Amino acid sequence: MKASLFWAARYIGKAPHDVWPLSGEYYSSEAAVRSMETTFEQFRCADAFGFDWVTVAEHHYSGFSLTPNPMVLAGALCQIVRRAKIAVLGPTLPILNPVRVAEELAMLDTMSGGRVVAGMMRGTPNEYVTYNINPAESRERFAEALQLIRRSWIETRPFGWLGRYYQYRTISIWPRPVQQPHPPLYMSGSSPEAGAFAADNHIGIGFAFTTVPLARTAVQHYRACARDAGWEPEPDHVIYRAMFHVADSDEEAFADMSGLPPRISLVEQNQAIAEGVRQSGYYGADAVAQRQRTSRRELADRIALGQVIVGGPDTVLAQVQRIRDELGAGIIDLVVGAQFGDKTLRSIELFGTKVLPQMREL
Repeated sequence: MKASLFWAARYIGKAPHDVWPLSGEYYSSEAAVRSMETTFEQFRCADAFGFDWVTVAEHHYSGFSLTPNPMVLAGALCQIVRRAKIAVLGPTLPILNPVRVAEELAMLDTMSGGRVVAGMMRGTPNEYVTYNINPAESRERFAEALQLIRRSWIETRPFGWLGRYYQYRTISIWPRPVQQPHPPLYMSGSSPEAGAFAADNHIGIGFAFTTVPLARTAVQHYRACARDAGWEPEPDHVIYRAMFHVADSDEEAFADMSGLPPRISLVEQNQAIAEGVRQSGYYGADAVAQRQRTSRRELADRIALGQVIVGGPDTVLAQVQRIRDELGAGIIDLVVGAQFGDKTLRSIELFGTKVLPQMREL
């Protein structure tokens, strides 16, 4: 089993997390610079202590993430993270130019010496407000864009493209991916439609901000669809994301997490996003409010559901093994849930040195 570290380059200055879009009046350049420095430091630490991947993602108009273009951050990481794979999970395909996405990922794969993982995401309705794209078209745009990107990577001769949403007179990308036929592909697998699409197209799936029981049902559906399509997914085709914190003992880890101030719940975040989308005049906002119906729970309940991994090394290993056993997941994407300064770096070190070597044997 492999481990990845995900940190969204979250803004660590003072700003509300229950407002979308977030006003620029809360922005401090000094805090933003510190946020980026913290991001680089944590990814450098993950690489040094043996993590297999580091993960970046795309988000807009929010202090949740300072990476509206994850390709830029991934390019910087090519010079900082020297061993681990760099997972871009991902570009939000329906709002972007797919040829540009194909070019940039191929460029990153070349810069990193073939270490890019390509996660193609549809995003949520609020992301479509960013570039004025109708969210009702997202599924069809996603499918066409993904097909176009794949062909751009594989086809060596110039070709034209005349689709419903994208038209190009000629395409011949340079540079081309180092990995052949192309970098590993992943997409969200939470919905039945997404799981079936991924299985039909031999694409790995990922789960974020859900629960192990919900993910287990989705993985079973994905594997059944893959068998119908004539292939069997391997463990590395399934990624599961959870927040984590490791300390030298269970008592210390729980004390750290229990001492946090009340956090905005995912439901409250999504309600804020939904309201922002409604005010922008877009329909589809209810889909945001319906997604990730995870209310604020006690820490023990969230651990039981597989949303949070907390404890000393042995306890954390047992929690990871449970996720592996129930989902057959080959990659766990670990979210830095809170900033504890040196304790956060110690958490990454403990996971890499005490947990990960035993995980590889699962």
